[in-house]
Amino acid sequence: MSSLSLVQNLRQQLMQRLPFSEMAIEDVDFFLTSSAESYFAPNEVILAPADGPPNHLFLIRQGRISGKRVNPGLVETVFEMEPGDLFSVSASLAARPVAATYTAVTDCFCLLLPKASFQELLGRSQAFRDFTNNRVWMLLEQSRQAMRNSVASKALHEQSLESRLGDLIRRVPIVTRPQTSLREALTLVHEKKVGSVLITEDGHEILGILTRDDVLSRVTLAGISLDTPISEVMSKNVKTLTVDDTAEAAAVMMSQFRIRHVPILDQGRIVGCISERDLFSLQRLSFDTISSAVRMAEDVPALQECASNIRKFARNLLGQGVKARQLTFLISHLNDVLTSRLVVLLVHQHGLDLDDFAWIALGSEGRSEQTIATDQDNALIYVDRGDATIKDRYLTFAREVNVALDACGYPLCKGSIMASNPTLCLTQQEWRQRFNHWVEHGHPEDLLNAGIFFDFRSLVGNDQLLRELRTEVTEMAAAKPRFLKLMAEAALRNSVPLNWLGSLDTKKIDQKQVIDLKLQGTAIVVEVARIYALAHRIEALNTQERLAALGRVAGVPKKESAAWIAAFQYLQTLRLAIQLDGGMIGDNPNALDVDTLNAVDRTILKGSLSRIRSLQQRLELDYAR
Repeated sequence: MSSLSLVQNLRQQLMQRLPFSEMAIEDVDFFLTSSAESYFAPNEVILAPADGPPNHLFLIRQGRISGKRVNPGLVETVFEMEPGDLFSVSASLAARPVAATYTAVTDCFCLLLPKASFQELLGRSQAFRDFTNNRVWMLLEQSRQAMRNSVASKALHEQSLESRLGDLIRRVPIVTRPQTSLREALTLVHEKKVGSVLITEDGHEILGILTRDDVLSRVTLAGISLDTPISEVMSKNVKTLTVDDTAEAAAVMMSQFRIRHVPILDQGRIVGCISERDLFSLQRLSFDTISSAVRMAEDVPALQECASNIRKFARNLLGQGVKARQLTFLISHLNDVLTSRLVVLLVHQHGLDLDDFAWIALGSEGRSEQTIATDQDNALIYVDRGDATIKDRYLTFAREVNVALDACGYPLCKGSIMASNPTLCLTQQEWRQRFNHWVEHGHPEDLLNAGIFFDFRSLVGNDQLLRELRTEVTEMAAAKPRFLKLMAEAALRNSVPLNWLGSLDTKKIDQKQVIDLKLQGTAIVVEVARIYALAHRIEALNTQERLAALGRVAGVPKKESAAWIAAFQYLQTLRLAIQLDGGMIGDNPNALDVDTLNAVDRTILKGSLSRIRSLQQRLELDYAR
């Protein structure tokens, strides 16, 4: 049994890691004094599924352990465990055999906590109980908090966009009836010092809204009598959110619909009205101020400044602890607004009509997953009017847009996946023929290079040109098993950086041990999610949404699909942190020096990569065999 001296020596070490760092000292001591120490020689099996439900909870005191899970037709190295790690947690809780075979890699010493003591500790320690039930999420939260603290020192102090709108409401909204005269309504707005008034018939359903900005354009300049009923000048089809929505949702809504006020509902009842001033009063650099500046920009230099502010804003958000999904969505949205503005500024200079073409976002921008270090992936679709010169005009226009985007910090694509490439500036019929060729005759190499084209969406222009094409492409792909098999085989060429023992398989670059978080991580998830989306006719473009939809249509336990998403988000967060820090390794903005990771992050990274590998192997079983 653990001696007093061992307890004293181990206590400080254990309390540096979860769950012990959150536990009372007496509970940590109970764990140690109730445990027995065992030695395991290299290659000795410690615990296996054939052993039945485990009688102990294991903690590695010294050495390394590898876990392997056997799947039908596959042998998967799940992970490598290090000192301080616990295992057999889920199996002990469920009283079932472990799912993996645990083997000592080196000389190993483990503390074995008996089942009865394990149950007693669950009863006496809330922190220990929470960890055993949600250990992955607790590790992720600890990592996220550490990253937030690291980045926050470089970021501006801003209000978090993750705030609940119900917590931001400052006053009861001003409400009036549609028959109220403008004179009465404006007097009320002036006396209450508010920026808007809501119009309802019964105090519940919102019929319209009138803001201070509306008064200038719809009343003063239009010469409307102040005796006019407010219903004649109010804005209708009012956009609303609920108290449980976030400030991020309000910011996006304001930007998308170019509004400054959003009524807030609680179970259908009007409880407040959020304005952009409420959202961003504490911010010097805000989502809405940036998007407004982009839309008002009159030239490329102005857009260059906006692009710089987008990157600063991203640093602020990461410093606040905003999650990767939200952060990449916000970055992508602002980049969408900037690109759209640039297209609008240049289109008339070239004598083109927005109704005759659409500017297409591909790849990460198409999926709304752009990080900071992202090059251009775009294309163009246009209506064939029988004009022999029109393609050259579109190519000249597209080239100017691509060059201007490069000047704004979005580098030209090295693979020339840009609208200025003649093979990517096509009519609707030509795009249809190209997708049909990929589906009917595509070789693995072609499909690997063309994968980003299946994540397309319109940014600006005639969106109708893409709608029919998307429906046709989805139907073509789902109906061709050979096509899905070729896509799967191409996607399986890259593998996660875990060796046969489950430890990180790194490459040495600039005297550092690195892995490529994109090529060996997020890109694999993107490709797998895309193939499943095509196979199941899932309309979503975003990888996280595709994975969630896959979980539903394939009957995957929600916990498993949530683990795929968590792994993807974690790698995305690491990529963002590296890119915002600006310290590239070997000119690769996605290269991670693994020696910079602490013990928690190394554990999560290996666990995330293991999840991604299992997802990739699921694809192999479904489509590549």
